[in-house]
Amino acid sequence: MPPAQVSRSTLSDRLLAHTDRFLRVALSQYVTNGLSVTLGLVVIMLLVFESAGLAGASSAALGVMVTSMPDVPAPRRRKFMQMLPAPLLGIPLFMLVQLVRADVLLLGVVIVAGTFLAVMVMAWGKRGGPITFALLFSMLFSMAAPPPASLEMIAVHGGWFALGAGLYLLWGVLTTHWLNNRFRTQLLAECLHSFAQILRTQAQRFAPHADPQALLAKMLEQQATFADYLQTTRDIVLESPTTPARTRLAAMLLGLLEARDHQLACDLDLDTLLQHQDSTATLPALQHVLNTTAQQLEALSLSLLLGRSMQAIAPIANLRAALAGVLPLRPEAQHRPEPLAVGTPDASALLHNMADRIGHINDEAVHLAALARGDASPELAAVRTQWQLFVSPTRWAWAPLLGQLGWRAPTLRYALRATLAVAAGYVVSLHLPWASHKYWILTTIVVVMRGNLAQTLQRRDARVAGTLLGCVLVMALLATHPGARTLFLVIALSMGLAHAFALRRYLFTCIFATLAGLLQAHLLLVGVAPTFAIFERLGDTLLGAALAWLFSYVLPAWERSQLPGLVRRSLQAQLQHAKLALELGEPTQSSDLPWRLARREAYDSLSALTLATQRSLAEPDEVRPPLAPLEAVQARSYQLLAQLTAIKSLLLLRRSQLDMAVATPALQAAAQQIALELAPAPKKEAAPAWQEVKVDEEVPSAAAQPFQPRPDPTVVDDLTPWLLRRLTLATAMARELQQAASLAQQRKAKV
Repeated sequence: MPPAQVSRSTLSDRLLAHTDRFLRVALSQYVTNGLSVTLGLVVIMLLVFESAGLAGASSAALGVMVTSMPDVPAPRRRKFMQMLPAPLLGIPLFMLVQLVRADVLLLGVVIVAGTFLAVMVMAWGKRGGPITFALLFSMLFSMAAPPPASLEMIAVHGGWFALGAGLYLLWGVLTTHWLNNRFRTQLLAECLHSFAQILRTQAQRFAPHADPQALLAKMLEQQATFADYLQTTRDIVLESPTTPARTRLAAMLLGLLEARDHQLACDLDLDTLLQHQDSTATLPALQHVLNTTAQQLEALSLSLLLGRSMQAIAPIANLRAALAGVLPLRPEAQHRPEPLAVGTPDASALLHNMADRIGHINDEAVHLAALARGDASPELAAVRTQWQLFVSPTRWAWAPLLGQLGWRAPTLRYALRATLAVAAGYVVSLHLPWASHKYWILTTIVVVMRGNLAQTLQRRDARVAGTLLGCVLVMALLATHPGARTLFLVIALSMGLAHAFALRRYLFTCIFATLAGLLQAHLLLVGVAPTFAIFERLGDTLLGAALAWLFSYVLPAWERSQLPGLVRRSLQAQLQHAKLALELGEPTQSSDLPWRLARREAYDSLSALTLATQRSLAEPDEVRPPLAPLEAVQARSYQLLAQLTAIKSLLLLRRSQLDMAVATPALQAAAQQIALELAPAPKKEAAPAWQEVKVDEEVPSAAAQPFQPRPDPTVVDDLTPWLLRRLTLATAMARELQQAASLAQQRKAKV
C-alpha cells in the first residue's frame, strides 16, 4: 500500500475513533443526567429571579445545587428517598452557618463538627457519598453567601434556599420517571461497551510476546469498572421489567452476565497454552474471534445509544465455524468422560477447551443482538415477578453506620482525617490576606481528600489543574463583558457538566465547578476585581490540596488492613454461591433465582477485593500487600464460579438425563467438601508472601484438564458421569482457592 494511502487510512481510522468516543460521551447517561440538572437549575433560577430578584435566585440556586448532588440515575421507586436526606439535613446546616457567621470560634466549631457528621454518612457506601458532599457544600455555600445583616435576612435567604431545594427535589423525581427508559438503554449500552473492552484485553493476552503482568493489571481494573457499572445497571434495568421494551433490555443484561462467566473461564490454562509451540499457531485465530465479537458488541452498544429501531440493528455473526476450522481434530464424544488427569496437560485438548469458552462468548453475543432486534424472545419469569430481590436496598437503616464506629473502621478514620484537615484549613484561612474567602480552601480540602490515598493523589492533581484552567476560562469570559442572563446560563451549564463528570472525569468537574463558582461570586460581589479573586482561588487551591494530601497520612486506613476482611467476605460469598448452586439438584428447587442473587454477591465481593488491591498500589512500599496471592485468589474464585455455573446448567436444563439417585448424594457430598475446603483455615506458621500455592501431585488439579467433548443429549441418555466429573473439579478448585486465600491474608508487616 502506498505511504499516502496508508496515511489517509490512518487518519480516517483516528477520525472514526474520535467520533465514536465523542458520541459515547455525548449520548451517555451521565451527560443526560447533567443536562437535566442544568435545565432544572435554569428553570428554578429564572422562576425565583422573576419574583425575588438576584439575591433570592442566588440563594435558591444554592439549594438546587445541594439537592442535585444525589440526583443520579436510579430506580424510580427509590428516587425520592435517595434524594431526601440532602435537603432535609442540608437546610438546617445552611441556616446554622448563617447564624454563627459573625462569630469566628462558633463558625469553626460548626464547620468542624458538621464535617465529621457529613463524612460519617459515607458509611452507607455508594448512595451515601453524594449525601456527604451535599451536606458539606450546604455549609460551604453558606460561608460563600454574603453575610446576613439580621435574623430576618437569615430567614429570608434560608427560605429561598429551602424553596430551591424543594423544587429541585420534585424536579429530580419527575425527570427520573421521564428519562427512565432512556437511562435503561444508556446504562446497558455502557455495560456492553465495557465488556467489549474486556474482550479486547483478553485477546491481547493471547499474543506470544504480551506483557502478562501489565495485561493482568489492566484486566483487573476493567473487571472492577465493569462490576461498578453493573451495580447501577441492575438497579435500573431490572426494576419492573413489565413492558416488552423493558423485558428485552433485562434479558440482554442477564445474557451479558452469562457472557462474563465464559470470559472469566478463558483465563484457565492460558499460561500453559502460551508455553506450547503447537498451540501458539492457533492463538491468532482465537484473538481474531474475540476482537471481532468485541467490535460487534461495540457496534450494538452504539446502536442502542443512537436509538436505532430494532430492524436497523445489525445482527452479530456466529463465529463457531471459524473456530472449528483452525482447531486440530478433537476426540469423539464418549458415553463416559475420561478420568481426571494428573501430570503434564495435553496442550491440544486445552486448546479445544479455550475455543469452546470463546465460542460460548460469541453465542451469547449473537443472542444479545437477536434480543435487541426482536428475533429472540426473552425468558424472565422469575425476574419479572421478583425483581425487587435484584436491586439494591432503599432503606436508610442504622446498621451500616453502627458497623463503622470501631476505631479501625475506615469510615471513622476518614471522618477524623477530614475533620482535622478542615480544622487546620480553617485556622490557616483566618491568617490569609484574603480571609473573607476562606470557604474556597475548605472546599478544596473536602473534594480532594478521599477515604484512600490513591484517590486523594488523583484528585489533588486534577483539582489544581482544573482550577487553573477554570480561572483562564473565567478571565476570557469576563473580558467580553457578558450580561447577567448570559452568566446565569453559563453558570447553570457549568454546574450541570460538573455534575455529569463528577464520577467519570474529575478534571472536567474541577474546570466547570471553578467556572461556575467564580462567576457566581462575581455576580454576588459586584465591584471586586475578578483578576485578584482568581489569584486568590489559585492560592487557596494549592493550600487546600497540600493540606488534604498531608492529612491523608494521619490515622491512615491502609488497604492492607482491610484486605483480610475482603478475602473472608469473598470466601463466604463463594461458599454461599456453591451451596445454592449444588442445591438446585433437590426436587423442591426449580428456580435459579437464589443462585443468581448469590452469584451477584460473589462478583461484588471480588470487585471490592480488586478495587482495594488497585488502591494499595499507591500506598507506601512498607504497608503495601503482596500482589501475587491476591491475584491468585481472584483467579481461583473466577474458576470456581465458572465450574459451578456449568453444574447449575446441568441441573436445571438436563435434569431428566441425570440419575438423581446417584447425583443427589454426590451433590450433597460435594457441598459438604466445598464447605470444609472454604472454611477458615487454622492458624499456621507464616510462610513467605511470595510462596506459590502447592497442590498434592497425586490429587487432580482444577486447571489443565484434558478436553472432554460435550455429550450429545440426543445420544447420551445418562449425563451423570459428566456431573460427577464437574463436582470433582469444583472441589479441587475450592481447595486451591483456600490455599491462595491463606497466603493472601498473611501480613508481611505489622500495621
